[in-house]
Amino acid sequence: MFYVVRNKRQGRVAPPTSDEKTWMRVLGTLNEYQSRLFVAEKALQLGRGGISHLSRLTGMSRVTITQGLSELRGGKKLRVAAAGSVRQPGGGRKKVEQTDPELLLRLRNIVEETTAGDPMSPLRWTSKATRTIAEELTRSEHPVSSVTVGRCLEEMGYTLQANVKTREGPQHVNRDAQFRYLNRQVKAFRRVGDPVISVDTKKKELVGAFKNAGRRWLPKGKADEVSVHDFPHLGKGKAIPYGAYDIARNRAVVNVGVTHDTAEFAVESIRRWWHLDGKRYYQEAGRLLICADGGGSNGSRTRAWKLHLQALSDETGMAITVCHYPPGTSKWNKIEHRLFSFISLNWKGKPLVNFETVVNLIGGTRTRAGLKVKAVLDTNQYDTGVEVSKEDIDQLRLKRHKVHPDWNYALLPRT
Repeated sequence: MFYVVRNKRQGRVAPPTSDEKTWMRVLGTLNEYQSRLFVAEKALQLGRGGISHLSRLTGMSRVTITQGLSELRGGKKLRVAAAGSVRQPGGGRKKVEQTDPELLLRLRNIVEETTAGDPMSPLRWTSKATRTIAEELTRSEHPVSSVTVGRCLEEMGYTLQANVKTREGPQHVNRDAQFRYLNRQVKAFRRVGDPVISVDTKKKELVGAFKNAGRRWLPKGKADEVSVHDFPHLGKGKAIPYGAYDIARNRAVVNVGVTHDTAEFAVESIRRWWHLDGKRYYQEAGRLLICADGGGSNGSRTRAWKLHLQALSDETGMAITVCHYPPGTSKWNKIEHRLFSFISLNWKGKPLVNFETVVNLIGGTRTRAGLKVKAVLDTNQYDTGVEVSKEDIDQLRLKRHKVHPDWNYALLPRT
């Protein structure tokens, strides 16, 4: 739409007449080419002084109106503009790749070069950002902007992509068989109402005024101020959340340690789940099934894990069965996507300034599916490197299953 323009040369513009108001509303719906011809036709009707009057009235320059008059008087067949088109086909500035045919070839060579560690690459040790590529092309006598580089890359079939985790490596020969056996065990325990828990250690978190990934709603300009560097000595230690997730009841207890992620700490976390939550719902249970990863503090080869589980079995009087997930399949552990993922969502963008904050944020985690979480702080000292002798293992009441006995076993109470 055109607006009335005033300047010193034009002086004061007389108010438009009712007829002029009518056709100026129509003028605002036309494209550049159509508007030029429309105003030029009005100038012809007004005669002497028409160009100046319409220039002041519509804001269109005298040169544009004069060009429209030339097109009307030139005798050429007026073109019919396509929808949205304001120029004749082929008009306007040409694309840089049309004026510089070698540009796309040079661009492709730059992108396909192996950069990191390649001394012959002009862009070695770079992330190949569009601005960096544009600078290199300009230095090689192909001046271009970063925006044009991005457009050309898209037209050449390139897109911004992140790494995709798809390579799991060689699979264990008993992988599928173990999954089927584990599922059968879970169904058998749940069928009679015995507890089934999924356990694991969440990623260790630095406690202090450190940046926590994610964003949250805050008053404008009131963002939390945190340290520039995430140096451990600037904080208050590390939080080690170990979770025990009740698969049937969608409930969990998370024990937050402050020292080390050891087998003793892992079993103590399961003990706290039993006393804080499990015993309330499974008073009559005579056995417990634990689904755990194959490595870490609750690894299938960890002697201390079995030793402390035996102590827990003696204390509770329950037979404790353990089924481990095959190597490289920890992402299938239910605690990962039913508990830990929601904890991360709940505290995103919130600095974990102290252990109380960690415990409160974990305990406040809820989901639409009804997840409820209890969180406790464990200030006990857990030492690493504790040796467990073969004699200690021989004293365990360990019963291995026939199906892959290294991954499936039970510890029976000795009293």
